Amino acid sequence: MAKKRLAVAVPASMIADTPHLREKTSKIGFIGRAAAIFRVDEIVVYPDNPQVNQRRDLELAATLLSYMETPQYLRKRLFELKPELQYAGILPPLRTPNHPLQSRIRDLRVGEFREAVAVSKSKEGTLVDIGVEKPAVIPQTQVALNSRLTVKVAGIGDRVEVQVADRNKISQYWGYTVSAERQSLSKLLEHRSFDLTVATSKFATRIQDASQRLGERWRKAHSILILFGAPARGLHEIAQDEGVNLNDLADFVVNTVPAQGTETVRTEEALFATLAILNVQFTNQPNA
Repeated sequence: MAKKRLAVAVPASMIADTPHLREKTSKIGFIGRAAAIFRVDEIVVYPDNPQVNQRRDLELAATLLSYMETPQYLRKRLFELKPELQYAGILPPLRTPNHPLQSRIRDLRVGEFREAVAVSKSKEGTLVDIGVEKPAVIPQTQVALNSRLTVKVAGIGDRVEVQVADRNKISQYWGYTVSAERQSLSKLLEHRSFDLTVATSKFATRIQDASQRLGERWRKAHSILILFGAPARGLHEIAQDEGVNLNDLADFVVNTVPAQGTETVRTEEALFATLAILNVQFTNQPNA
């Protein structure tokens, strides 16, 4: 059975009203934590205001989310020192299975998976950093240097031997990927194929009133996208500015925080609330 994939789409403007980089970084930290806690496979950051150049916020969000998802032992190899990472130290650790704490060869187990970076070539094959004292080797395999890949420990001896693995076939949760979109929300949905698209809005049907129909679609879907708006401009406004109707873009438009006590719900707050509800409602269903 194909593994169900869950993606979320968040707007670049979710950090636009936060002036300082430290606070922007903290807010992104909540987004990454929510995604990891509820086993999100992909975070899509999309431009949501055509009147503003959102490139900097878009790239900042994508960079920090990618940095969070990268195991600590690979960050120095994959990320250059840049101003956007000035406050990366306040990002909370994800503690997902692809962020192992063991850093000694003696603690490795044959069959376990690791994230790796190809560091050099040798007569044995490609040497890769997997976060232990010595590089592991991928025998007889051509891998581009400095590229990140997922590997499986195949043997432990004088040299740790690993094999290239497909992260999508790992049964346990293996973190999220990040996509920084340049196209509008409507174009994103036009060019990306999802079996089920769910938009969130306070001007929508309560999720409990749509749960039966949504649950039926959820069980059958292999790829699911949950859409989030920004506090200042919800998904209805974002879609309207693009000349489309939100109800035509999404399969379901639901309110996951009915009777909210605040005027607005921030994107990171909506993410936690929505994913928690969907987790309780649907992840324990058959074929979920």
